[in-house]
Amino acid sequence: MFGIVRPCLHRLGESLKTQWTAHLCGLCLALRKDHGQFARFVTNYDGLLISVLTEAQAEPAGDLRRTAGPCPLRGMRTASVAQGEGARLAAAVSLVLASAKVRDHVADGDGLLARGPVAFAARRVAAGWDAAGTRSGSGVGFDTAVLTAAVDRQAGIEALAGPGTPVLTVTEPTETATAAAFAHTAMLAGRPGNAVPLAEAGRLFGRLAHLLDAVEDREADAASGAWNPLTATGTPLTEARRLADDALHGIRLALREAEFTDGRLAHRLLVHELRTSVDRAFGTASCAHGAAPTLAGPYAPPGHPGGPPPGPPRRDRRGLLAGCAVWAGLACTCQLCCGQYEDPWSRERKDGLCSGSDCGDCSDCCDCCNCCDCDCCDGCDCCDCGCDC
Repeated sequence: MFGIVRPCLHRLGESLKTQWTAHLCGLCLALRKDHGQFARFVTNYDGLLISVLTEAQAEPAGDLRRTAGPCPLRGMRTASVAQGEGARLAAAVSLVLASAKVRDHVADGDGLLARGPVAFAARRVAAGWDAAGTRSGSGVGFDTAVLTAAVDRQAGIEALAGPGTPVLTVTEPTETATAAAFAHTAMLAGRPGNAVPLAEAGRLFGRLAHLLDAVEDREADAASGAWNPLTATGTPLTEARRLADDALHGIRLALREAEFTDGRLAHRLLVHELRTSVDRAFGTASCAHGAAPTLAGPYAPPGHPGGPPPGPPRRDRRGLLAGCAVWAGLACTCQLCCGQYEDPWSRERKDGLCSGSDCGDCSDCCDCCNCCDCDCCDGCDCCDCGCDC
């Protein structure tokens, strides 16, 4: 799982945390249903935004959720998950963009992909994902050609870019692709009037995704000699930060222009959590709990505001084989390192190896507009308090 919007479970609150998990599981299961188990590898945090936006605009209906069976990534529990056209569109977009990423790594000869047989296999996988994404997109009325065309332009633009080239010239294909995907959520939800503002939000989100990826990879790319848009165009970090902040402001304004049935989760992810992602990339702020909620245990620690009260450990221990299956899921998705999780056998709640300190001041959710005086860690959420921030 990857993406730039990785919300901290302590800031989401119980209601939004449940919704977020429903969309993440819904995307994963939509990929499995339409394209097989292997396609679930392209499940990513940013792709689920498509599903979130679609549902945020749709009229309430009984068919937006279904109960999914037990899954190792949820601690072998059932869950209510998102379904329908939003999840299918998210799956199509995720497949096409994952295919593009694989082909980009092959072209760059990264790691094992520098070896001919591995590169050949990777290209075959990417071609399969392209075809699957096209089929899935067609099923919901979305022409993925706009995505593949944008991806195909990227290599040519990068080849011509050099010192003095505006970095926004390099980010344009990503902006175009995400604008098209965001805009189509308005069509699926029956709100065509939202297409223009959501296209603008998508365009700026694509810009941010490209910029933050470049910022985070800048040092590693310099060490390996890989191409990096900031280095290639001579764009300083101060200018990249200015562009990122402008994009954040533009996304907020664009979302205000759109009409939502329930836009709380979309607002939280695309306004508050996206700002946190920018701060994290530029090293201006951090959260010790920085990972998104794990599927095996999406909750705050016992006794923490927003989490369950302290209590005795669970007594319904798993058997050896079931525990091993859960452990494999936790290990393969890095959940043993980040966030919180349940012990695969005892079900005791534990902190990941990389955690160990507290968030500190969680009032950032109210700082943006001073919408309330209470502590957001104590239940207040800007998205719930009635303000239009």
